[in-house]
Amino acid sequence: MTSHEKLENLRINLLSMECLAVAFSGGVDSTFLLQVASHVLEDRMIAVIVRSFVFPEREYEEAAAFAAQLSVKLITVDFDESEVPGFSENPVDRCYFCKKALFSKIKAAAIENGIPFVADGSNLDDTGDYRPGMAALKELCIVSPLKDAGLTKEDIRALSREMDLPTWDKPSFACLATRFPYGEAITKEKLAAVGRAEQFLLDQGFRQVRVRCHGNVARIEVPAEDRARLLSGDLADKTYEAFKKLGFSYVALDLLGYRTGSMNEAFFEANR
Repeated sequence: MTSHEKLENLRINLLSMECLAVAFSGGVDSTFLLQVASHVLEDRMIAVIVRSFVFPEREYEEAAAFAAQLSVKLITVDFDESEVPGFSENPVDRCYFCKKALFSKIKAAAIENGIPFVADGSNLDDTGDYRPGMAALKELCIVSPLKDAGLTKEDIRALSREMDLPTWDKPSFACLATRFPYGEAITKEKLAAVGRAEQFLLDQGFRQVRVRCHGNVARIEVPAEDRARLLSGDLADKTYEAFKKLGFSYVALDLLGYRTGSMNEAFFEANR
């Protein structure tokens, strides 16, 4: 099935819902979903965006600006993950409890607006990694129109480019809690340090970055082609000094480079 055929299936599925609330993060997938849904459902849909300390403020501002551009009604939900039992302890199923609490609030906001359906931006590729949060979405009856239409990340980026969406080549982003190994305590202070460390690298011109936090060690992931640049000139020294001011004692460059779900590698290895 071609990406355009999948897009037509998506439109048909959205139309069958009559009205919809899109859980909108401003990422590649949810932006594409919001664009298509706004055309299909027009004023019979809303966008619900979460303001939280696990997402940088820049992500919130970009998402809010795009929703305003589409003239979509935007509802902001404030969410404090640290109040979710088990979040700070960071167990392997942390994402389940966090997603359950978060989407319960999103669903409540939708119901207050008379909308029975809530959609997230999961795509077909999201079924291939360890994602305990997916079980929470299923329990709450959250729909995943992109996944149901068979759309992959590659499909979504290609169609987004055709639609001239600003996110078609936006780097992947996941909540800052994914930067910590399972079992390592997560605090607001640590999350803020990781967020500022990644912003430092973005300000240096890197587009895709992850700063994984291992106690007082920051492990930097950038794409393989960017590793040499990070070590060139005085940038390595500047990075170390910047990270040291954020509270890190040691700064390391991951030799494998950036990849999604790298924190799951040790988990799978231990449970092989």
